[in-house]
Amino acid sequence: MARLVGASLGYSTNRTALLKHPTGRFGGRLCFSSYTARPMRVTLAKSFTFEAAHYLPCFPDGHKCRRMHGHSFRVEVVVEGDMDPARGYLVDYGDIKKAISPVHDALDHRCLNDITGLENPTAELLAKWIWDRLKPTLPLLTQVIVCETCTSRCVYEGR
Repeated sequence: MARLVGASLGYSTNRTALLKHPTGRFGGRLCFSSYTARPMRVTLAKSFTFEAAHYLPCFPDGHKCRRMHGHSFRVEVVVEGDMDPARGYLVDYGDIKKAISPVHDALDHRCLNDITGLENPTAELLAKWIWDRLKPTLPLLTQVIVCETCTSRCVYEGR
């Protein structure tokens, strides 16, 4: 059985565990892990994009953001927690994608001002709106990052 030098990775090596793909193989090889159930803290991020128009009624008359305009929004959904050593991962990226899908569909190619709760769709309020819809299905959610442009973003951490 292959054995890693786990001490250098911060894991105890007093037991060797065999982690296998359900078929018994991963990439044609058996997968071995030599660490025990000591928690490993990880942060995962899944990104999605959507196109949407909005205007910001909270800005003064004459301000460019008060006029209808559009963005190619990019959103990062971040989860954090202790990885399950028996599984070897924290959350399946596919589960994050499933949670994001209805949010994406509600926002993509829409006028954000027409969506209930986004009548004043600033990046800050959009981040909170997304958080409120994802948190029930992603309990390990720690951040929603909304990028309006490649140089402007809002990070919301649920507080």
